[in-house]
Amino acid sequence: MPTRTSSDSLRASQLDVADALLALLRDTGTEDRPDDQLTALTLAVAADLPVLLWGEPGIGKTAALTQLADTLDLPLTTVIASVHEPSDFSGLPVIGDDPARQGVPMAPPDWAVRLVRAGRGLLFLDELSTAPPAVQAALLRLVLERRIGALQLPPGVRIVAAANPRASAADGWELSPPLANRFVHLRWTHDHDVVVRGLGGTWPRAALPRLDADALPQAVDRARRAVTGLLAARPALVHRLPSDETRRGGAWPSPRSWEMALCLIAFATAAKASRDVLALLVRGTVGDGPGLELLAALDRMDLPDPELLLAEPECAELPQRGDLRQAALDAVVDAVRKRPEKARWDAAWSLLVRAVETGAPDLLVVPATTLATLRREDWAVPAAMERLAGVVAVSRGADRAGTRAAALTARASR
Repeated sequence: MPTRTSSDSLRASQLDVADALLALLRDTGTEDRPDDQLTALTLAVAADLPVLLWGEPGIGKTAALTQLADTLDLPLTTVIASVHEPSDFSGLPVIGDDPARQGVPMAPPDWAVRLVRAGRGLLFLDELSTAPPAVQAALLRLVLERRIGALQLPPGVRIVAAANPRASAADGWELSPPLANRFVHLRWTHDHDVVVRGLGGTWPRAALPRLDADALPQAVDRARRAVTGLLAARPALVHRLPSDETRRGGAWPSPRSWEMALCLIAFATAAKASRDVLALLVRGTVGDGPGLELLAALDRMDLPDPELLLAEPECAELPQRGDLRQAALDAVVDAVRKRPEKARWDAAWSLLVRAVETGAPDLLVVPATTLATLRREDWAVPAAMERLAGVVAVSRGADRAGTRAAALTARASR
């Protein structure tokens, strides 16, 4: 019987030390840190919608999914789509005792059986853009119906995929339109601060969003009104298959993707997610153009009622974003134009004072000028109007100075 030499023991002890060093390198922590793309991912996972992460190789897509599975305490099952045959997703035919009477069942692969036994999990379909068209076709039923052969995945299984753009994928293919339209597409990019802090041992924590149970009915109503209102006014957006092959492999509008957008708006509203997160989700379902139109429709829905602003101008809460504040002030002036009364005209001037106290004065030039033209001869000039006259004059002067400076710069560059 061979005996273990001292050199063998030394090599074994060095490997133990190497393993200890590797364990220290893997010992990282997490922290609560704002991360829009991670929040968008967790919201889509919470909404039980298939997500497709697009990003260059080495950007951290797989690491993000691993950390998400650990945080949510879900067993992670990784399937490399490009190294499988179509039958691995559609099922392998298994001939039984009497196929003429019982048929030929389609047996699922072992990883699908393990997911069903666990009852929950995170199914990660990696390298999706390197899967050939036949495999992509076999994935259609898995992604949409959660079926593999004769097996139905349980509701506790979430599906996330990852892909590299065709230019950076190994033997990459464009995603087929039917498969692409089943996903929420999220562009995965690296954040310098996140990478530096993560390499130092602390990564952002991926946590499921906190949904406000009391706000669920309002969230659903807001989502439905936004989507149906836009599509009623823009029927051409209901279904628009891009003519470009590359764009067909991304997000584009269809009844299916509009339904996903509606679901994500409701989840984002109930979770009080930021507009940046909502923009990632909406544009990732119906595409950039239709997504921006839907975001604009949501912004208009969120504008305060001008009559409520006129009722209590001194304590009115105006939007912080400049474009929304401008729209709110314009709506107030329009309301006064439609029903011109001295009390309402005075209230509008008080509201403009409130606006200049809480925001940029340049936004008041147009509404103040328009409001001044609505004055009747028997209406006394309110103190608020005189107070704002200087602010408006300064803003106009700054605008004229800026225009002159731009003109001088343009002439000098010729």
